[in-house]
Amino acid sequence: MGDFTTLMARDGHEFQAYLAAPPGRPRGAVVVLQEIFGVNRHIRAVTDSFASQGYTAVAPALFDRIRRGIELGYGDADRDEGRGYRQQLQPEETMKDVAAAVAVVRHSGRVGTVGYCWGGALSYRAACELPIACAVVYYGNPEAGKTPRCPVMYHFGSSDQSIPLDAVERLKAAHPQGIFYVYDGAGHGFNCDLRPSYDAAAAGLARQRTLDFLARRLAGESQAGGEDDRESE
Repeated sequence: MGDFTTLMARDGHEFQAYLAAPPGRPRGAVVVLQEIFGVNRHIRAVTDSFASQGYTAVAPALFDRIRRGIELGYGDADRDEGRGYRQQLQPEETMKDVAAAVAVVRHSGRVGTVGYCWGGALSYRAACELPIACAVVYYGNPEAGKTPRCPVMYHFGSSDQSIPLDAVERLKAAHPQGIFYVYDGAGHGFNCDLRPSYDAAAAGLARQRTLDFLARRLAGESQAGGEDDRESE
């Protein structure tokens, strides 16, 4: 559905982004923020899925500041390689790329971010620093000391070894306005159907909650029978 295009950050850095247009008039826009595995097949599929729901969707290639075309799998070597790329990036530069992605889709209406793992932490930071309408954090470990300026929804797995439940509780205490969901038995990366930790039931429920949240915050649509924004599980 989508294709790559070239964007430019405000410091002059040119980078690739996977951009997918909705089939009709946009309901808003979603910036999809990658895991440490690059804008790979999974992230492109996620971006296409948001476009199919009526949103202009874009996934910036945040590793392009290191090297273009990084696309990894989910093995141990890939994970180590991805962590190495992430460690070479300065957070301030990465947020410039996220800001450029937000700017390029703003013509479609209100903009939200949805991020996964590392991208989840970036989605939280975008909620604190950028002019967006909402953010969704999938199993991300946000930076302490920052306060979101827009509504944020969080999805965590109860069996996530990377982000234990006590870390989720600390985040709840720091951001009591957040919308938190914890999925019983789900592990880290439960949304990705290319990972061994994929949990179809948790992924499906989290996706529906995310879509309902985006419909309210971006498209201004009320969901009949939907869940309260403050509910936790």
